[in-house]
Amino acid sequence: MTALFRTFDRYVLREVAVSWLAVTGVLLAILVSAQLAKILGLAAENGISRDIVFQLIGLTTLQNLVVLVPIAVLLAAMLALGRLYHESEMTAVRACGVGPVRLYLPVFTLAVPVAIGLAWLTFDVGPEVRETAAQLNRKAIRDAQFGRLEPGMFRTFGDGKAVFYAERTDSGGRLANVFVQRYADDRVEVATAAWAEQRVLDQGQTQLFVLHDGERVEGVPGRSDFRRIRFVEHGIPVVVPEPGAGHDSPERRPTSALIGSTALPDIAELQRRISMPVMVLVLALVAVPLAALRPREGRYARVAIAILVYFFYSNLISAAQVWVEKGSIPPVVGSWWVHLVMVALGLYLLHRQSPLTGWLAPGRSRT
Repeated sequence: MTALFRTFDRYVLREVAVSWLAVTGVLLAILVSAQLAKILGLAAENGISRDIVFQLIGLTTLQNLVVLVPIAVLLAAMLALGRLYHESEMTAVRACGVGPVRLYLPVFTLAVPVAIGLAWLTFDVGPEVRETAAQLNRKAIRDAQFGRLEPGMFRTFGDGKAVFYAERTDSGGRLANVFVQRYADDRVEVATAAWAEQRVLDQGQTQLFVLHDGERVEGVPGRSDFRRIRFVEHGIPVVVPEPGAGHDSPERRPTSALIGSTALPDIAELQRRISMPVMVLVLALVAVPLAALRPREGRYARVAIAILVYFFYSNLISAAQVWVEKGSIPPVVGSWWVHLVMVALGLYLLHRQSPLTGWLAPGRSRT
């Protein structure tokens, strides 16, 4: 009988593992396709190079993988066990003394390593990936904007505080009939020039437009004390933000910086990271009783319910994170109550399938 149980455990583990790989691959392909369209649109709009596009796709894939793993474990267990119920294999093995609780051994044999791997991705890799993607994205957009001054197109710089326009290029390839408008506090500067050139200073942090043979009008809108100046050469600097700006965002900070922090956003982000691997284990607990099919029930009958359970679970965790950030609930409560609710749901479903008195004696399971 022991050999039968081991054979059954290996069989179920193989079915769940294959289903998990297939579900993860399909979901990842769907999300990456959606992100790919967004990244390619951004690249076409700003002229981002192909190498940077591929790097952004790879970083985005890692970010999506963290989100996909919990629901992939749930759906994999549902599909694998659902097939056993649908093809009456579960009825045969239960007649040999295998109860529902026995199914947890192969399911958690997969879920525990997956949860450990997800914890590594969430705690160590995730923040670094988010920070790298943000830096790469900002730097690519900045470099593309600075490298693409084309005639006949309005271009904005410095968060919209500077607008550049050139009518055409002359015989020497210079930008001709140039218009520049810039906001400096409450003043507006408007300059026109016969031609202009572009220079990049401070290792790309400052964009300098050098205008030649033109005039500048500056003043405060609505007031008459404006100035009009003729110039032979006039430089207009535009400073861009550092590509690494935004590193203080909690979701981009390393986990070591969040541990021990008393700031509510840091506590909420730390609990969110902990919740990801915990979700894998809790959803594995819920999947076993949820996958049990009634006679003549379709193999995919419970998949929609599983998806609703996942969205209910993940949305509650997101809501709990926002409540912790705003101070609506104490950090000691945080998102832990959400996991307890889902564990209670899993135990309730398991008790309905096999009452508590039958858990310790799988061979006397109900039919």
